[in-house]
Amino acid sequence: MKWILGAATALLWLPTAAGAQRRPLLYDPVSLNIGINCQWQSRCMSGQHKAMKRALAYVAKARPAQWRVQMCNRNAGRSRSRVDWVGFNHCIQNVSLRPARYRLTKR
Repeated sequence: MKWILGAATALLWLPTAAGAQRRPLLYDPVSLNIGINCQWQSRCMSGQHKAMKRALAYVAKARPAQWRVQMCNRNAGRSRSRVDWVGFNHCIQNVSLRPARYRLTKR
């Protein structure tokens, strides 16, 4: 009898615990940004999430130069606050990139 009461209590708490782990999409800016960029198409969104995870793992492991991260952010940016993660992932892992040369301006 005690195990039935324990099982019923566990079943009551199970949906609450599962729902507590997931934040609403409105309060998750990364998923919201990806959703807007992909026009809410699930295939595009999953590709963006995978590219984001790969790019962040690469940056954490390889520690690329600051100029490379800044350049890839500029190249992958769709607007000031929106980033295309697939483009950033390709850019950050591109070994043939070189820093931009500074131009001297005549006064």
